[in-house]
Amino acid sequence: QVHMVESGGGLVQAGGSLRLSCAASGRASSSSVMGWFRQAPGKEREFVAAIDWTGGTTDYADSVKGRFTISRDNAKNTVYLQMSSLKPQDTAVYYCAARRSGGVLRIGTGYDYWGQGTQVTVGS
Repeated sequence: QVHMVESGGGLVQAGGSLRLSCAASGRASSSSVMGWFRQAPGKEREFVAAIDWTGGTTDYADSVKGRFTISRDNAKNTVYLQMSSLKPQDTAVYYCAARRSGGVLRIGTGYDYWGQGTQVTVGS
């Protein structure tokens, strides 16, 4: 059984910060790569950030580079997304994803497990 549960979403004003968490259990808990994706209304899902098992390799979408930081705590089977300097265009449902094997990847179809999503709304 696989569970991935996101938390930490909410409403924040532009320029503010939020930290998302995603706790993995079951087969997802030992995934080599964890990632965050987001989907805004009327738009396709897009890659946000990803991190490998050691935390030594990370990747970010250009739109969030320098503002978002991905990290993971393997002892807690949890991946985090620290979001700062938030903009209204960051408003979306944010999903965490896990990849059983392989390296950091920007393509969503390469991930094996997904959370249910958490809403982030940034007011102007």
